[in-house]
This record gives sequence, structure tokens and C-alpha cells, in this order.
Amino acid sequence: MTRSIQILLSVITVLSMTFAMDGRQVVHAADQTAQSSLVLPDLIQEALARNPELVAARKQWEASTSRIAQARSLDDPTLSVHLWNFPQTFNVTQTQNSIFGLSQNLPFPGKLALKGEIASRSAEITEQGLRAKERELVARLKQAYYDLFLAHKAIQIHHEQAELLRQFFEIANAKFRTGKGSQADVLKAQVELSVLHQQLPVLEQHRETAAALLNTILDRAPRSPFDIPQEPSLMPLDTTTIEDLHRLALNARPELKAAELVVRQSEQSRALAQRQYYPDFNVMFQRFQNFQANDGFGAYVAMTIPFAFWTKPKYDAGVQEAAASVAAARAQQHQLENLTRFQVNDLLAKVRASEQVARLYHTTILPQAVQNLEAARAGYRAGTGGFLDLIDTQRAWRGYQQEYYRALVERERRLAELEQVIGTDLNGNS
Repeated sequence: MTRSIQILLSVITVLSMTFAMDGRQVVHAADQTAQSSLVLPDLIQEALARNPELVAARKQWEASTSRIAQARSLDDPTLSVHLWNFPQTFNVTQTQNSIFGLSQNLPFPGKLALKGEIASRSAEITEQGLRAKERELVARLKQAYYDLFLAHKAIQIHHEQAELLRQFFEIANAKFRTGKGSQADVLKAQVELSVLHQQLPVLEQHRETAAALLNTILDRAPRSPFDIPQEPSLMPLDTTTIEDLHRLALNARPELKAAELVVRQSEQSRALAQRQYYPDFNVMFQRFQNFQANDGFGAYVAMTIPFAFWTKPKYDAGVQEAAASVAAARAQQHQLENLTRFQVNDLLAKVRASEQVARLYHTTILPQAVQNLEAARAGYRAGTGGFLDLIDTQRAWRGYQQEYYRALVERERRLAELEQVIGTDLNGNS
């Protein structure tokens, strides 16, 4: 009698846990049925339009373009009034000489044009910084998207495994009732269900964190709901040779374009430094009004002397500084090219490694694990296999499923990084 009561309590406990888990599973399945899939290209367009980092970067670019006209413009003209020999009564109408002048500083021809070109290069560098920020944001968005997919998939696997364990419990309980099994098998199934039930809150927390990160990138409220992300495919890259990827990266990566623009800007700064040896001018036109005398006009021209021996070393140092900046910019450009080649090699190897692992799981390991699970289930039903073998097979199958989707998501994460380094999309998702 006591043994029957223990069995009954075990059954009630397991069934209550199963109903609770089945309730969540029904809700999860209903959500998947009701919700449409979350499309990555739509999210990318939304992020590019709304993300505050990109909004700030675009405003910085607009600000830099406004500096071009400022750099090309002349200094403000100067209006002057000179009153000479006015009487002690301070009556300015009786001043002996009143001189009204309008003067303008005129830099040597070519200086303003070079300043405008330097400002234009600066604006173009800021634009490439914006393009780099866009590529970075797209990479982060893709990684967050596939992290959310992995979190959803982990919960789905959890519910599938809970249903499988419930079936194992029913098999063990049925065998025990007929005297062909042991109570230990029933209790083992109960323990496995308890352990699985304990993992669900952690999996749900991972999903909430992944969704909150995606909402942050999209400039949404942290708890805004999402549909179910689409499963990534294992289609190989269109560009397969490393040389093609190197060439693509060297031509398309915004950071490399910015480095090239920095070299050009440094060269133009050096040209401007060399032009500082040439004088600037100041031109003034004047109108003379004389008290009880004839009025008249006057003109004034002044010129700087930058080649004086006491000022020339300053300009020599400026030219040397500009030449060093050119050399530094070229070295940094070369270093970035080398780094880009390394990153392409490294990330492509990681993409291919993750792809090979995922394919191995998909084509070989998972089908074999399913066959092994079915064989263990049939063996336990027939009494030729133990319940521990069945549980171990179930654990292995669950682990293989998780590892498969981790490899699939890892491939997409590395592919997103590779696209960021190259500066363009490789799989049509952006």
C-alpha cells in the first residue's frame, strides 16, 4: 500500500510539473503561430533611419560640410574713421581732416583655395566615419538579431525536450505498473523533468536580454515585443576566394577610404604650409573730407614679409611638420591595409569553420542522434535497454541541437564582423 501511495505521489508531482510546462509550451506554440517572422532587412532599414548614434554622426557630417564655405571666405572687411585735429570744443564738424576708410585683407592667391580643399577633405573624412558607423551598427544589429533567434530556439528545444521526457515518464510508469520496470526509472524521469523545468527561467531571461539589446539599437522601448527571428541559412558566400575579399575590402571599407582622404588632406596641408612663404596683402580705399579745403580720395596697400630672416624659421618648421604628417598618414594607411587583410583572413576562416561545424551537425550528427534516440526508446520498451541509456541519449540529442544552433549563430556573428571589415554586404541581408 505504501509503495502504491509513493507511486501515486510521484505521478501527481510529475503530471503537475508537466502541465505547467505544457501550459508554457502551448503559449509558446501559439505565439509562434500568431506572430509573423521578424525580417532582418526591415530592421536594418529602421536602425539606419532611427539610431541616435547615426543621427549624431549625420549631424556631425552636416556641420563639417558647413565649414567649407567658412574656410574659403575672406576675412571680414574693416571700416575705419579717422578724425584729425578737431578743435578743443570737440566739434567734429570742424575737424581739419576726416578720413573714412574701407580695408580688406587679401591672402596670396591659392591660399584660400587650399584651405577650402582641406575643409572639403575633412568633410569627406567625416562622411566616411558615418559610413563606418553604419557598417558597425548593421553588424551589431545582425549579432543581436541572431542572439534573439538563438534564445527563441533554446526555449523551443526546451519545450520539445520537456514533451519528450514526459513521454519517457509515461513509458517508465507504464512498465512499472506492469511489473516490467522499476520505480527508480520513474523517479529518474521526475528528476530530469525537474532539472529541465529549472532551466526555463534562465532561458527566458536570455531572450529578454537579447530583445532589450535589439530594441536599444532600434531606438525602441526596452520591452517592445518582437516576432520570431528567421533561421539563418547555410548558403555559402558568393565571393569565395580570399583575393576577391581582399580586393573588395581595400576598395569598399570606409575606414580605408578615410585613411586615403587623410593622406590627401595632409598633402594639401603641406602645400598650404609651403605657400605661407608668400606674402599676404591689405588693401584700403579712403575718402578724405577736409575742413575749409578740397576733399579727396586715397589708397593704401600693405604686404606681409614672411621671408624675413627673423620670421622664416617659423614657416620652415610648419613645412617640416606638414611633411611629417604626410609620412605618418601614409604609414597609418598602410598599417590599416595590413590589418584589413589580416581581419579578412581571420574572420573568413572563422566563418568557414563555424559553417563546417554546423553542416556536420546538420547532415551527420543530428540524424545519427535521432536514430540513436529512437533505438534507445525502442530498446527500453522491449526491455533490452536501460532507462539511463535512454536519458543519456536524450541529453546528448538536446546538447547536439544546442550546439548546432550555436554554430549556426556563430557563423552569422562572424559573417557580420567580416561584412563590417569589408564594408559591404555579402549575403543580401542589408
